[in-house]
Amino acid sequence: MAGSTYGTVFRITTWGESHGKALGVVVDGCPAGLELEERDIQLYLDRRKPGATGIATPRKEADSVEILSGVFEGRTTGTPISLMIRNTSQISGDYSEIASCYRPGHADYTFDRKYGFRDYRGGGRSSGRETVGRVAAGAIACKILKKLGITVCAYTRSIGPVEADMSGFDRQAALETPTAMPDRQADAAAVAYLEDVRHDTDSVGGCMECLVEGLPGGIGDPVFEKLDANLAKAVMSIGAVKAVEIGDGHEVSRHRGSENNDSFQMREGKAVKVSNHAGGILGGISDGDTIVVRAYVKPTPSIFRTQQTVSQSGESMEIKIKGRHDPVIVPRAVVVMECMTALTVLDAMMLNLSARMENLTAFYGLGGKQVL
Repeated sequence: MAGSTYGTVFRITTWGESHGKALGVVVDGCPAGLELEERDIQLYLDRRKPGATGIATPRKEADSVEILSGVFEGRTTGTPISLMIRNTSQISGDYSEIASCYRPGHADYTFDRKYGFRDYRGGGRSSGRETVGRVAAGAIACKILKKLGITVCAYTRSIGPVEADMSGFDRQAALETPTAMPDRQADAAAVAYLEDVRHDTDSVGGCMECLVEGLPGGIGDPVFEKLDANLAKAVMSIGAVKAVEIGDGHEVSRHRGSENNDSFQMREGKAVKVSNHAGGILGGISDGDTIVVRAYVKPTPSIFRTQQTVSQSGESMEIKIKGRHDPVIVPRAVVVMECMTALTVLDAMMLNLSARMENLTAFYGLGGKQVL
């Protein structure tokens, strides 16, 4: 299967299935000398793991990460870093009844069309559990970015009709509330709404938002490797995401140029924007302002009510899905968006080192003298 590798310099390959023995990721291109231990990665995995809150799937997984290679005496060696997370709570029997039919809203039908074969136990590689490897790798990217003074922060903007009040943005609340909302009042309203949804044996979607702060201007490339294009691809690769916006997103289609253009002014000898409709990116290149990425997530496709479908043999039938499923995907997907954003930004920064001659001379020195 192609398509499991992401990145150019800081490059990751995820592996494993929802109901296999383990999942993981291989990270290539991480610089030597980064202090790294399993605890650094576990902090991010704990935000994604199932069974952590009352609004998540009851599947219990510790999601404990094991560093298999690429770290010696607490520091990265510059060689590939292999990370593994074992599956410990699979109940594959929940999926036996859907082995020969297609679940509405899932990738069952499309996987069959492509490969003529599929792992029906939880969706295999199409399961949201695949993202555990992305989060493990993204935790490393976030640590490197933090050392460079760059922070990446994602949170839930809305769940169904419940929207967070961004005027009282509370970053700590986004880490503590079960919905990952930066607004505790909206969190309480969303939890109540989700109870109604669960009672109706249904599910709901929502919106995630991610901010990148501290990124200097000049990161990203024009034409096919634009930073916003790569961010959109990275976030859109998260299974349940159906739309991505940068900055004001679709709202710009309603504005005039005089409203949408971000004016510049000089502050302390530096050109800065007085607004950020562009979301921190102009011409595919970062402009030094906060990058704003927004993603819209569909409702969880696995719902506990009867639906119409067809079997592999082409017969119409009814299906009622069993198993353990989230009524909303958004709160656990927030950290996945954060990590995919971090991976994309870090890779773009590494690529940017070759953009100017002075970058090479600053590192290697003039007159062929290498700086070590």
